Amino acid sequence: MSRSSTISSSIGRDHYTTVLQARQHQVLGDEPEEHGGSDKGPQPDELLLCSLATCKIITLRMYADRKEWPLERIRATLTLTVNDSVRPLESQVHCRFEFEGDLDETQTSRLLEIADKCPTHKVLTGAISIHSELNKPA
Repeated sequence: MSRSSTISSSIGRDHYTTVLQARQHQVLGDEPEEHGGSDKGPQPDELLLCSLATCKIITLRMYADRKEWPLERIRATLTLTVNDSVRPLESQVHCRFEFEGDLDETQTSRLLEIADKCPTHKVLTGAISIHSELNKPA
């Protein structure tokens, strides 16, 4: 099975505010002021973490709903650490979850297992290749 998603992005002369378009949704990306940006949106690393966090907690919500578990709220805090001193770069994402609801230890443990089965987690930990090319206007 194969799936595909497409977004578009653009940047003008503004340092470094980027307009990201995903279907009918528009999000701004930017760099913090200390990196020369205007801090109008998350920086690229933060957007990557947002994608992973969203996928993980949606996956958990779907699973808990299907099992009819009393999971009231899920909170996730993700931290990306990148070791720039080695090549290839070494990166680690730490995901910390909080579950609200009357869950037992078995359910909590199972939810932690399920979090790592979300599609975005699989993409980021699987084989990935990225190709860049020039789109020549007609």
